[in-house]
Amino acid sequence: MKKVLSFDIGGTKIAYSIIDENGQFVCDVMKVSTPDTAEGIRDFFKKTIKDYYADINGVAFSTAGAVNHEGTRITSFTGNLPQGYNETDFVKLTDKPVLVENDANSAAWAEYKLGAAQGCCDAVVLAIGTGVGSGIIVNGKLLKGKSGAAGEMHFPIDSGHKRVCRGCGQPDCFESFASGTGLAMSAQAVMGENATTYDVIAGKNKGDSLAIQVFNEWQNYLTKGMIMLGNVFDPEKIVLSGSLAQFVEYEKVEKTINEAILTQPLQVCPAKFENNAGMLGAGLLLLEKL
Repeated sequence: MKKVLSFDIGGTKIAYSIIDENGQFVCDVMKVSTPDTAEGIRDFFKKTIKDYYADINGVAFSTAGAVNHEGTRITSFTGNLPQGYNETDFVKLTDKPVLVENDANSAAWAEYKLGAAQGCCDAVVLAIGTGVGSGIIVNGKLLKGKSGAAGEMHFPIDSGHKRVCRGCGQPDCFESFASGTGLAMSAQAVMGENATTYDVIAGKNKGDSLAIQVFNEWQNYLTKGMIMLGNVFDPEKIVLSGSLAQFVEYEKVEKTINEAILTQPLQVCPAKFENNAGMLGAGLLLLEKL
């Protein structure tokens, strides 16, 4: 059975493990702090690949940033990683087959192949964290776009607040309201300058009216964005991942979306995989090519 070493590269940590053709982790998932230089990251890759070389048939990378159609390099700047990281020549790290994929796309592929979107030909997977990432499955394939950057969740919604998005610089951007950062900013505007997302969830659970107001506003923005995605992509499912996904009122949100969209009804559900989804998806994508 073929096996690959798969990395998930984030701004604070790098996780890695070996994955087989059945999508099983055949050893423990290891985690290390992300080196603070691009050279340090590349050296870590080389050493780790060397350690596992005899046991693997290839190496997969799930990473921030848009990735080219060949799955060999990053084509955009990745602000949460050291300068120069996006210039990494992944193929030269080893003589084994290599595949690189965007982390949100990788997570979406894991959900499509083995998770909450399994059996769906068309699905949207949203990762709600500091920002909002997405992977979009169309006719059983990842939607990449002309440059590998498809699925950016930067589009205007009718908020009336004119908040400027930190990611794209545009006002009333979906990500700036539906992300964890957006929820925190809304909380600070209503509950006090030191309010956090944790304060919102804790307050909502205690019945605090201000916390409920902030949460409902955030969930409404999230729903508005999913109505747009439902109309544009006509997916069977919209799958939500990330730390805030567990608090979404799925039945209520799904009902609102299906009352608004012009396409056939869709399902909204939580992701099956969380922290390891990117690593798993990238590994599965490479295994399919071997």
